[in-house]
Amino acid sequence: MAEHESNVAEIHSQYVAPVRTSLHKDRPMDFTGGAIDGPNNLISEKGVIDEKFVAESSSIEKGFMTADDGEPTEEEKQTLRHVAENLPISAWLVAVVELCERFTYYGVQGLFQNYIQRPLDGTDGRGALGMGHVGATGLSTFFQFWCYVTPILGAIVADQYLGKYYTIVVFCIIYMSGLLILFVTSLPVCLRHGAGLGGFIAAVIIIGIGTGGIKSNVSPLIAEQYTRKKMAVKTLKTGERIILDPAATVQRIYMIFYFCINVGSLSLLATPYMEKDVGFWSAYLLALCMFGFGFAVLVLGKKFYVVRPPKGSIITDAFKAIWIMVINRNMDAPKPSYQLQAGTEGRYKIHWDDHFIDELKRALVACRVFIFYPVYWVVYGQFSNNFVSQAGQMQGHGIPNDLMQNFDPIAIIVFIPVLDRLVYPLLRKLHIPFLPITRITVGFFVGAIAMAYAAIVQHLIYNAGPCYKHPLCDASMVDGKTQPNKIHIAIQTPAYMLIGISEIFASVTGLEYAYMKAPPSMKSFVQAMYLLTNAFGSALGEALTPVAVDPKILWMFVGLSVSSFLAGCLFYIVYHHLNETEEQMNALEAEYADKLVPAAKSRATKDELEAEKTGDAV
Repeated sequence: MAEHESNVAEIHSQYVAPVRTSLHKDRPMDFTGGAIDGPNNLISEKGVIDEKFVAESSSIEKGFMTADDGEPTEEEKQTLRHVAENLPISAWLVAVVELCERFTYYGVQGLFQNYIQRPLDGTDGRGALGMGHVGATGLSTFFQFWCYVTPILGAIVADQYLGKYYTIVVFCIIYMSGLLILFVTSLPVCLRHGAGLGGFIAAVIIIGIGTGGIKSNVSPLIAEQYTRKKMAVKTLKTGERIILDPAATVQRIYMIFYFCINVGSLSLLATPYMEKDVGFWSAYLLALCMFGFGFAVLVLGKKFYVVRPPKGSIITDAFKAIWIMVINRNMDAPKPSYQLQAGTEGRYKIHWDDHFIDELKRALVACRVFIFYPVYWVVYGQFSNNFVSQAGQMQGHGIPNDLMQNFDPIAIIVFIPVLDRLVYPLLRKLHIPFLPITRITVGFFVGAIAMAYAAIVQHLIYNAGPCYKHPLCDASMVDGKTQPNKIHIAIQTPAYMLIGISEIFASVTGLEYAYMKAPPSMKSFVQAMYLLTNAFGSALGEALTPVAVDPKILWMFVGLSVSSFLAGCLFYIVYHHLNETEEQMNALEAEYADKLVPAAKSRATKDELEAEKTGDAV
């Protein structure tokens, strides 16, 4: 008996007492070392109930307080503050590479409307190909479409052959060759000899391949630099216990990623003036040089990156499995086990297992959220073509019409830090959920407001002289140049800013959702599917090209506003239930990682046994 009591005392001194002491320091203790329950224990010196102690006591009574770096309990998940971690250096390097690529992309693409629409003689301002408003909108919309189809190629190359990092390197080289063609054929001597149109088409096709290969891989690559998969408890220097939340960190990663994208897109502060005062070729040369800098950062920073090898023919197998699902009208049809039961083994040449099909089904669940996105992308696409032409119908007062696009990234650069550092943390602290489905819905609604405002601006243009509903008419010609209607270009500013704000909610959250909800082996596939919705949006925009003329364009803006609002309503009605399972869906990847660890240990043990047998045989 004495020995038993001695053991109990020893266990108490080693485990129970230290925990109680740390939790109840500065509180009255009884002779056994435990905290005394009572009013003195719960009331502070100021006479206020110590809610923190009450929460801690509740936690102890129900079980234990999780140690630092441990996974929080369900109660702790509800009561402790969820915090995002800082980004690793490798993630910042990837963000710099993307900044340089976007500087290049927007710096050249933002000039395409004027480059294609206006003639080389300068009667309507600086131009090159002289294909008019409809031709310019058609070609620039095709470029957007092409840039969002090619990510599928980039995803296949990355997953099947090279891995994300080396795929980005290869497609950067392709991208630079397209930029070089664009620069050379935009030189005045080449334009005068008729090389402009052919060179432009060749350049945009090559650039589209390059940017597509980068797009599908750079977004998951930056998120892969952050390796924590599970929530963890941490105690701050202030004594506050918090939860390090991977979902909040990935949200921050994509906010910063999108912030860098839009810092890069501020190249349009410089390139329109270079176009106006020097020529298109100078702007294209600047873009080429900036891209070269980003490529150098990509190559020289390789040792810092988390670089993962290719995983096999994931994308091609996924499409083949989807085809089998469609023709059999059963999502389990591609499973080997299903085919064995159905007696159809050997009908299809397959080399995957049931787990692959389960992951594909999960990926398709993530993809279904993107069904409404093409409507949003039609709205988004207006800022780089029809908004530019609209600005050209207004008095610029020395401001180039394609400079106004900068208010889109400026709005994003201003509001992303506000949301990331103030609004979102405050909502998490107050335990007010603002989950992905809700954020995307808000993005659709803000896009609808942007289109409504654009329609109002167009109405104001049509009510102003000298050309009213037919801006830039011949009657306005002065000194050989057509004159815009008498309305200030600054009135257009809110339309661009609203588009930018809508991107923060719809586009950024879409990137985040594509990464977080996709299985580990399917991230590039889901990312490519997300980007493909932009291509569908560009195709819809291409279909609207015939009505992108005066005065029909006003009603096109009205129609897009109504469409975006209705799409947002339907999106929320169909998918709002996914907000309720958000945490469980985010936890699936951590569970998958847990399954991999025992499997890896098992393989390692098996390899060691094989090695021992080999050694004994020798």
